[in-house]
Amino acid sequence: MLNAVLSLVVLASLAGAADKTYTNPIIDEIGPADPTVIFVDGMYYLYPTGDNVSYHVYTSTDLVHWTKGPRVFEPGQRNVWAPDVFRDPKDGRFYLYYTVGENIGVAVADRPEGKFVDRARLFDNAIDAHMFCDDDGRYYLYYVQFPGFRIHVQPMKTPLEKEGEPIELFHPTEPWEKIRGAVTEGPWMLKHQGTYYLLYSGTAANTLDYAIGYATADKPTGPFTKYSGNPIVRRTDQALGPGHGCVVRDAAGNLWSIYHQQKDDSEPWNRFLCIDPLWFDDAGVLHGKATRGVPQPAPVTTPQREP
Repeated sequence: MLNAVLSLVVLASLAGAADKTYTNPIIDEIGPADPTVIFVDGMYYLYPTGDNVSYHVYTSTDLVHWTKGPRVFEPGQRNVWAPDVFRDPKDGRFYLYYTVGENIGVAVADRPEGKFVDRARLFDNAIDAHMFCDDDGRYYLYYVQFPGFRIHVQPMKTPLEKEGEPIELFHPTEPWEKIRGAVTEGPWMLKHQGTYYLLYSGTAANTLDYAIGYATADKPTGPFTKYSGNPIVRRTDQALGPGHGCVVRDAAGNLWSIYHQQKDDSEPWNRFLCIDPLWFDDAGVLHGKATRGVPQPAPVTTPQREP
């Protein structure tokens, strides 16, 4: 009941601010998944898993209507997945952390639309990198290490250089993470009021039971404690296999999860991209939802004036 009330409150506030609606999926294309989104000079840039050999960029001014742009990076191998693009606040450059053939590397560009130039191979037998820069300017690269889908963090001296040894944070232990296989993947860091919230996805990504949970810590290197109410985003009668996304803010500062769903169970990877709100309650608990085919209050596209 509490979650339902909180959901109504958040959606009502968003509706009053935006006065517009959207309906998932947000891109009329089967295939894109594992998205990462950045905001640069009034434009959102979205990079997903795509054609299995390269990455394309999509652009939007409102997080709802997207235009497919150019190919920004092609590693030269197959099994190209789960990009993460990070703009370094220190040098202003763009760093693309890519997965290819279950190995992680990094490419660099001067602009968000690329093209990106390969610079380094960082981890073997690993997937799903995500770069986080803390308020003190220190870098932390989160990723999934095989075997065992073990989520790690690697402190970084720079976006290209490691510093010290990686730290294992957690692995699949909970029933929802092991409905189909034993999986914890797709890490994404969110900091709120001094607490570190590491979002992740659990169970096999090619199933309808894929879902999103989180763990919290007092430091970016842990130790992390999984939230007892996980998963916070799970399948419904309409929304199937929601998972592996990123978190962005709209013009009013509201949090949005951009992630993928499965169209149905006719094929294992027939995925499309969606957007839905995330929000914190007064106790610091993070909440989310997954919708499909039903109009929802849209992100705010212009800064709101004080009443």
